[in-house]
Amino acid sequence: MKAIIATTVFGIIMMFTGIVVNNKKSVASVAALLFIALLGVNIWDLLTTSANAPQLLFSNMLRVEHYSLWFNTLMTGCSVLYVLLMGKEIQKVGSHVAEYFALIFFILCGLYILSTYNNLLMLFIGIEILSIPQYILAGSDKRNLKSSEASLKYFLMGAFSTGILLMGIALLYGAARTFNIMDMVGILHSDALNPLALAGIMFIMIALCFKVSAAPMHMWTPDVYDGAPTPFTAYMATIVKASAFFAFLRLFQVSFNSLSEHWTIILAIITAATLLVGNVTAVFQQSVKRMLAYSSIAQAGFMLFAVLAVNQFAWQGIIIYAVAYSVATIGIFSVLVKLKDYTYDGFNGLAKKEPLLAFTASIFLFSLAGIPLTGGFMAKYYVLLAVVQQGHLLWLVIFALLMAAISVYYYFRVIIAMYFKTGTPEFNSPVTMGDKVMLVITSILVFLLGIFPQIFLYHV
Repeated sequence: MKAIIATTVFGIIMMFTGIVVNNKKSVASVAALLFIALLGVNIWDLLTTSANAPQLLFSNMLRVEHYSLWFNTLMTGCSVLYVLLMGKEIQKVGSHVAEYFALIFFILCGLYILSTYNNLLMLFIGIEILSIPQYILAGSDKRNLKSSEASLKYFLMGAFSTGILLMGIALLYGAARTFNIMDMVGILHSDALNPLALAGIMFIMIALCFKVSAAPMHMWTPDVYDGAPTPFTAYMATIVKASAFFAFLRLFQVSFNSLSEHWTIILAIITAATLLVGNVTAVFQQSVKRMLAYSSIAQAGFMLFAVLAVNQFAWQGIIIYAVAYSVATIGIFSVLVKLKDYTYDGFNGLAKKEPLLAFTASIFLFSLAGIPLTGGFMAKYYVLLAVVQQGHLLWLVIFALLMAAISVYYYFRVIIAMYFKTGTPEFNSPVTMGDKVMLVITSILVFLLGIFPQIFLYHV
C-alpha cells in the first residue's frame, strides 16, 4: 500500500529537514506540504483499488479494502486539519520541531497498518508503531516535569497492555493454529467453547480497552493527557484513539463475531463503566484540559457501542464518530492552547475579547455534547442505532442517553464562562486571521457532519 511507504519516506524526510533547516516556521511549512501530499497519496490509493476485489499484501498479512482506505483518507484529512490548526503551537513545544512531525508521520504509518491488518502479528506491530512515538511526544516538553511524568506513565502502562495483548494472541494461536483473522472465523465457530480461544479473546479485549482508555483500564489517561504538551494531547485523544477503535472493531466483528454471546455482556459492562466514570468524573474537574481528558473517556464509551453491535450500522457509526469526534476535539484544543489559563476561569469573558473564538469553541462543545445539527449528534445516533438494531442491550442505550445528559453540564460550563462571566482572558499568542479562518472551516465541517453525514459514508 502506497500510503504506508509514503509515511515512512515523509518521516525520514522530516528528520533530515531538521538537520538542514534551522528555522522552525520553515520546518512547519515543509511538514504541512508533506501532510497534504500524504492526503493525495491516500486518495490515489483509494481511486486505484478495486471496490470489489480487496488486495492481499505481504503474504496475506494486510487486507486492503475500500472501506479501510476511506477511513485512512478521512483520518489523514483530519491530520492535515490538525497540522494547519496546531502547527504554530507545535513549534513552541521545544527545539526538535522536525522530529515531532516525523513522529506524527510514523503514528500515521501505524494507523494505516491497524486499518488493514489481516494477521494478529500485524495488529501487534501496528499498535507498537502507533504507540512508541506517542510515548516520546508525551515527554517532549523537557521544561515541564508533568510532561516527563506523563511519558513515563504512558510507557509503563503501554508496555503492560502490550504484554496482555501478546498473551491473548498466543492463546488464540493455540486455539486456532493461525494468526490470520479471516481463517479464524470458521475455526473458532466450529469449536465455540474452546477455553483457550475465550481466554485469548478476553486478554485481547482488556489490552485494547487499555489502548482506547475504557474503564477500568483508563487510569493512565487523565494524567497523560494533562501532562503531555497540549498540541500532542489533541492528536492522542483523536486520530490515535479512532485508529485503535477501528482495529478493535475490525477484529471483533470479523474474527470473534461467532462467539459474541460470550464476550458481549462483558464488553457491555465495560461500556457502562466507561460512560459512568468518564462523565461523572468530568463534572468535578476544575481544569478544562483535564475535563477534556475525562470527556475523551466518556466518548470512548460511546465508540464501544460500535464494537458491541454486529451489523452495518456499526461500520458506519465508527466512521462518523471517528471524524466528528476528531474534528470537534481538535477544534476545542486549538482554542484551549491559545489561552494561558486552562481552568474554567481562564475562559471568563472570552466572548467579549474574541467573539469568533468563543463562537467556534461553542460549536465544538455542542458537537461533543451531541446537540442536534452537529456531527456529534449524528455520531451518537449511528452508534446507538447500531445497538438498537441488534434488538438487545436496550438498557445500555438508555443509560448512555442519561450519561449524555450529564455531559451537557460540564461542556456548557465552558460556554457559560465565555458568555456570562466577566473576565479578561490572557493569550499565549495573538489570534491571527489565519487562525480564525481555520476555526471557521473546522466549524463548517462540524455542521456538514451533522447535516450531511452520508458524504462521509461514501465508501461504507
